Amino acid sequence: MRHIISVLVENKFGVLSRVAGLFSGRGYNIESLSVNTTHDPRFSVMTIVTSGDERIIEQIIKQLRKLINVIKVRDVTPMDHIEREMMLVKVHATSKTRPDIFNIVNTFRGKVVDITGESLIVEITGTDDKNKAFLKVLEPYGLIEVIKTGFVAIARGSKATPDYSKTS
Repeated sequence: MRHIISVLVENKFGVLSRVAGLFSGRGYNIESLSVNTTHDPRFSVMTIVTSGDERIIEQIIKQLRKLINVIKVRDVTPMDHIEREMMLVKVHATSKTRPDIFNIVNTFRGKVVDITGESLIVEITGTDDKNKAFLKVLEPYGLIEVIKTGFVAIARGSKATPDYSKTS
């Protein structure tokens, strides 16, 4: 089963390497990884998408909590949460197909960020299902390239906010 793990870490050199090493050293796969600083530049949040049964996810979380510079680890999956992934999609677009593609982009609430004589680049943000549906609809026009950011997720409600002063 797919899980989204949120890891609050000190913004220090080598933390990303240690987290990635933990996964590779134990044979776990990272399907998606997104990292950036929080509103407090001393801390970063890593959003890791991985798969496994409850036992494997529990083991991953326990191992992550043991790492130096890790402050808080939680599996966001069972929580009421919001998750999004951003994609940049380059698609073939002729003068004949461009209006149809623009309509598709608008329907999916995307944004055209670049136009050339033979292609468009579209920015779209959404859930995994929405992004897959968007690609499926655009596929007949000729996808040239798809770049994804990886997922970010946040638990809903004020009680889910991480307390930066406490450890895991």
